[in-house]
Amino acid sequence: MTAVGSGPGSGPVAGSADDLVRAKAVLLEQGGTRRRLPPDALRTALVDLHDFWLSSRCAAIGVTERAALVAVGALGRRELVPYSDLDLVLLHDGRKDVDRIAEQLWYPLWDAGVGLDHSVRTPGQAVQVATTDLRAAYGLLEMRHIAGDPALSEKVKQAVRQAWRAGMRSRFDEIADGARDRWAKAGDVAHRIEPDLKSGHGGLRDIQLLDHLAAAQLVDRPSGEVAEARVLLLDVRTELHRLAGRARDVLRAQEADEIATILELGDRFDLARALSGAARAVAFAAEVGLRSARAALPRRGLSALRRPPVRRPLDSGVVEHLGEVTLARDAAANRDPALVLRVAATAARTGLPVAAATLHRLAETAPELREPWPRAALGELLSLLGTGQGMVDVIEAMDRTGLWGRLFPEWGAVRDLPPRDRAHVWTVDRHLVETCAQAARLTTRVSRPDLLLVGALLHDIGKGRDGDHSIVGESLAVQIGRRLGFAERDVDTLGAMVRHHLLLPHTATRRDLDDPATLDRLVETLGGNPLLLDLLDALAEADSLATGPGVWSPWKRALIRDLTGRLRARMVGEPDPEPEMPVEAVAEAIAEVVTGVGKESRPQLRLIADPELATVVVGSPDRPGALAASAGVLALHSLEVHAAELHNEGEVAVARFAVSPRFGGLPDPALMRADLVRVLDGGLSLGEALARKERDYAPSSDEVERTVPPRVLWFDDEATGAVVLELRGTDRIGLLHRVAGALQAEGVSVRWARVATLGSSVVDSFGVAGPGPDGEVPRLDRKRIERAVLAAAGNREGTSPKR
Repeated sequence: MTAVGSGPGSGPVAGSADDLVRAKAVLLEQGGTRRRLPPDALRTALVDLHDFWLSSRCAAIGVTERAALVAVGALGRRELVPYSDLDLVLLHDGRKDVDRIAEQLWYPLWDAGVGLDHSVRTPGQAVQVATTDLRAAYGLLEMRHIAGDPALSEKVKQAVRQAWRAGMRSRFDEIADGARDRWAKAGDVAHRIEPDLKSGHGGLRDIQLLDHLAAAQLVDRPSGEVAEARVLLLDVRTELHRLAGRARDVLRAQEADEIATILELGDRFDLARALSGAARAVAFAAEVGLRSARAALPRRGLSALRRPPVRRPLDSGVVEHLGEVTLARDAAANRDPALVLRVAATAARTGLPVAAATLHRLAETAPELREPWPRAALGELLSLLGTGQGMVDVIEAMDRTGLWGRLFPEWGAVRDLPPRDRAHVWTVDRHLVETCAQAARLTTRVSRPDLLLVGALLHDIGKGRDGDHSIVGESLAVQIGRRLGFAERDVDTLGAMVRHHLLLPHTATRRDLDDPATLDRLVETLGGNPLLLDLLDALAEADSLATGPGVWSPWKRALIRDLTGRLRARMVGEPDPEPEMPVEAVAEAIAEVVTGVGKESRPQLRLIADPELATVVVGSPDRPGALAASAGVLALHSLEVHAAELHNEGEVAVARFAVSPRFGGLPDPALMRADLVRVLDGGLSLGEALARKERDYAPSSDEVERTVPPRVLWFDDEATGAVVLELRGTDRIGLLHRVAGALQAEGVSVRWARVATLGSSVVDSFGVAGPGPDGEVPRLDRKRIERAVLAAAGNREGTSPKR
C-alpha cells in the first residue's frame, strides 16, 4: 500500500480500501517466510495500518478545517483485533459538504467488505447522543483523534466527558443494571468451560466499565492486576480471531490448545487456569468498582442535607453501612477468632456484599486460626455454608483477598482448575462451592447436616494433584476435618464421603442392581453405615446438580433412590423396598407379550406410562438382533432409553426398557409395534430411517466441533463375575441401537444396559457375555469387539449429537 500524490489541495493517499484489506491480510499471514507477529504487536500494527489509511484518505478528500475523524470502540482504545469492526465518527462544525466527505469515507470501506459502524455529528449532536444513548456515550468516552481539526476533536471529547460526569447520578442505575444483565446472559469468564472473553463477567467489557467509571471521577483507574488481565484477555481474543478467521468472542475447547501453544502457556488447561485467575481479578474489581462508584455519587438537593446513614448492627462486631457489611468500630480480628467467618456468614445471610475495605483490613489483621479451630469459628463456617447460593459471591470475594486460602490452604490446588470432563460447566473450585450450595437445600434429609455441608465443600478437593482424586481427597478431608475441630469419628465419616462420593452414581448407572453380589459388596464398602449412606445419597444429588444441565435427571434420581433403598434395607436387616414401578404392572406386561408372541409368532410391545419415567416391554421370537431392532424403534419414536434388561421366557426374548420422551409426550405403542414388525420382517430399513431423523435434527457447526472421539473401557467385576463394556462419547440418535447391533454382529450377548446421559455426552454400560458356556469374553477378542463398537458409535459428518 503506497502513498501517492494528488492534485492541488489534496494530500497523500494510502491507496484504495482494497489495498487496506490486502495489507491487513499480509499482517495476518501465518508461517511461510513471514515471522508471525505476537498478539500485542499485531494489534499495534493493525491500529497503525488503519490510522495511516484513514488519515491519508481524510487528507485526500479535504477533512481539514471544521471537520475531524475520530475513532471510537476498539480502534479508539488501540485494541483492534483482527476482525473487529471499525467504529468511526465524522465530526463537523457546520460544513456544507459534510455529506460528500462522509460518502467518500464510508463507501470505499463498504465496497471492500470492511465492517463499519459510522455516524456524522456536530459537537452539539455528539454531546446530545452521549447523554441519551449509553452505548454511544461509552464509545465517545473512548474517542481518539485520527485526522482533521484536532481542536474540534478535543472540544467534543472534553464536552462529552463533562456531560458524562454531570449526568452520572441520573444514569448510574442504568449502567449497573446493564452490567448485571450482561453478566447473567454471558456467564462468568472465570468459571465457564467456554467463556465469552468480551461480554462475560470478568471480561473485556468489565475493564472498559471501570475505565468509564474512572472517567466520571468515581473510582481510580484499574490496578496493575487488572491491567495484566487486560493484556491476557486481549492476547487470547486476538489469537482467537486470527485462528477462527472471523470475529469470535467465545473460546471453544478445540481452539484453546493451539492458542495456549502460541502464547506459550502450556495446554488448554493451563490457558483456562490463567484466564480464570485474570477474569476473577477483573470481576472482583468491577463489582467493587460499581459499589464504590455508587457510594461516591454526588449528593444534591435534600439528600445533601440529610445526616449520613447510621451503622446498623447485624451481628457481634458486624454492621451494615451504605448497603455493605463492614466491621463495628470496636471489632478486632486478633481478639475475636470467629470474626472473619462471622462477617462472611452475615453477608451471605443478608445478601449484602462485604465492603472491600473490610476484606482488605481482615486480610491484613486476622491471625491464623489455631488448631483445632475454636468452636465458634466452626459454627460460623457452618452458618456460612448453610446459606446456599448466598455464600457463592461471599466466598469468591474472600478468595480474591486471600482470606479463603488462609482458612483452607488446600484450596490452592483447585483454584481456577479447569475440569477435564465436558459435562462440568464450572472450574473445580467453583464446582465445590456450587455443590455445597445445592447440599444446603438437602440438609433436612440427613441427620448430620454439618457433615453433609463440609463433605460437599471438600468432595473434589483431591483434584489438581497426582493420583486418584478420591483417594488423595480422603486424606485431605481427614486433615481438614481435624483442623476444623470435628470428633475423630466424624473425621472418618468426612474422609469416607470424599473417598466414595462417586460410588452411588457410578454403581446405579453402570452396574446390574438386581445382582445381590453388587449390593453385598457396596454394603461392605460402606461398612454397613446408614449415616454414611444417607450422606452419600444427598451428596450424589448435590454433586450432579452442580455439575451441569441434564446431569441430574429423573432417571438418575430414580436409580440412586432405588439403590439407596436397597442398601439401607440390607444394612438394617429389612426386606428390599417396593420399587416405584409396581412389580405387578411389569409382570403383567411381560406375561402379555410372551403370550402374544406365542399366539402370533410376531413381536409384541406394551407401554407402561409414567409422567417422568415410562417402561416399554418388548417380546419377540428369540432371534439375533432383537435388542438392536427394539432400541432403534424406540429412538425412531423419540424415546430416550435409560436402561435395558433382557432375558428369555422359553422361546421368547423379552426386553424391558426404561424410557422418557425427548420431545412432547409418549408415542402410540401400536405405531411402535407396527414399526418393529416391519423392521424384523425387512420392510423398514432402520439404519436409513434413523439417518433421516438425524438429518432432520442437524447440529450447528459449534455442536459438530464439540463432538469427541468415543472411547471403550472394560471392567471385570470380581464380585459378580460380570464383564462390563463401558462406552464414553458424544450422544446421538439411535446410539444404543447401533452399539447393540455391533455387539450382536461380533457374537456378544447383552444381558443388560445402563445409559447415563451427561449433557451432550454419554456413558453407556453393557453387561455382556461371550458365546461360550461360561460367558467369558477373551481378552484377545476384546480389541476386535472394541473396534466394532467404536465404529458404530462414531459420529458421521452432519449427524446430530442428540439421541
